[in-house]
Amino acid sequence: MTTIGIILGSTRPGRVGPQIAEWIQKTADAREDADVELVDIADYALPLFDEPRTPRMGAYEHDHTRAWAAKVAELDGFVFVTPEYNRSIPAALKNAIDFVYNEWNNKAAGFVGYGSNVSGARAVDHLRHIAGAVQLAAVHTQLHLSLQADFEQFTTFKPTERHEATLQQLLTEVITWTDALAPLRQA
Repeated sequence: MTTIGIILGSTRPGRVGPQIAEWIQKTADAREDADVELVDIADYALPLFDEPRTPRMGAYEHDHTRAWAAKVAELDGFVFVTPEYNRSIPAALKNAIDFVYNEWNNKAAGFVGYGSNVSGARAVDHLRHIAGAVQLAAVHTQLHLSLQADFEQFTTFKPTERHEATLQQLLTEVITWTDALAPLRQA
């Protein structure tokens, strides 16, 4: 069965991303067309990129890189959960993506952004460009959550029914594209 990784893209103390990722996981777990796994990049304690060779070579020198590469490689597709920091994604997420290359190739990716003002839209837009550079296929549907409207006092996530429908569509697209790309991953 297809395994989708929910990539939690913030490592900041006090972050609200885990609430969103858990909601996505709970929603996805109710489906029968894929298995899902929550992957918190904070658990991998990746330093700033420190491999002496390009990730395209796949010759990783450090244990932390090998552990991260193994995790990304075992997943078939992804849903990225990212806050918007200064009109982009967190540095920790960009760093985690940059650590490996081949492990991302020919897999589908969906995006859930959150933040003030534009609800993470600029971060998701930036992440779409980054995803293309590592050969991730970005699905059309994306979900944007507002810290003002979708959280109580900016801390407690309260998803609305309209977000449920968008999340279901996003998951359907990620799973469908992931399955369609399977022959490329096996080649």
